[in-house]
Amino acid sequence: MNRRKLRFAVFGNEYQERKADVVARLIDTLAGHGAEIAVDKPFFKSLSDSPLVSLDGISVFEGNDFEADFVVSMGGDGTFLKAAGRVGSRQIPIIGINMGRLGFLADVPSSQVEGVIDAVCRGNYAIERHAVLQAFAEGEPLAGLPYALNDIAILKRDNASMISIRATVDGEYLATYQADGLIVSTPTGSTAYSLSNGGPIMMPLTSVICLTPVAPHSLSIRPIVVNDTAEITLSVESRSHNFLVAIDGRSEKLAESTTLTVRKAPYTVDFVKFQGQNYLATLREKMMWGTDTRD
Repeated sequence: MNRRKLRFAVFGNEYQERKADVVARLIDTLAGHGAEIAVDKPFFKSLSDSPLVSLDGISVFEGNDFEADFVVSMGGDGTFLKAAGRVGSRQIPIIGINMGRLGFLADVPSSQVEGVIDAVCRGNYAIERHAVLQAFAEGEPLAGLPYALNDIAILKRDNASMISIRATVDGEYLATYQADGLIVSTPTGSTAYSLSNGGPIMMPLTSVICLTPVAPHSLSIRPIVVNDTAEITLSVESRSHNFLVAIDGRSEKLAESTTLTVRKAPYTVDFVKFQGQNYLATLREKMMWGTDTRD
């Protein structure tokens, strides 16, 4: 019996010539397995100028108009987040090829492109289902996508004054944060913006949400971890009478009369994982834990 060809949708960041060999190796390996390949239009246009990458037989898609068995994100964690947003609730598994720097989400080294594609085509992989947050605005609608794989943050705008954020958890008053902002993060996002503000690292598949203040006025206020079944309600007071909400880095301005509610979304983002990948080992490597930096 003939097996159906696997379909791959490829996303990438702004093309750089020094990365052409990685893209060429990916396309050649997929073609060698008889896969159907579609490339995001802006990425395709940037690749078309390279003599190293053959685009024969490759289709192009725009926006969310693609169907695939797997998505390949070629870049850093920012590219991965954008790809996850485009996949949305369709739960197409994402392979993150790290062509950036740190790479917690895009955690496959570019040197392993051929091996991971071979593994996928043989069925030698696992799926990790990562929780997503959803924001609801009462008083002023959100213009952009309300879903976040990493975090949703309330932040002051461009003046020097801090903002006041009143937070409740499942209807119970938690605290009023006098701060530059407040980050609500998933376990996946705990190594991103939250970590840089003193938040804890949370194992990716734990069922929790973290609230981390940004530059709080009181030294006694600390990050808190709550169950991911919780509904978090946030209201803001600001001298400028508005504030920013940043959803996986996509920010928009809201009036201070807007109440924001954050809770777990009804779908997950599916990561493709391979044999030998280990989150604790990744932490040690990326965070350089235990490294002796002395001469």
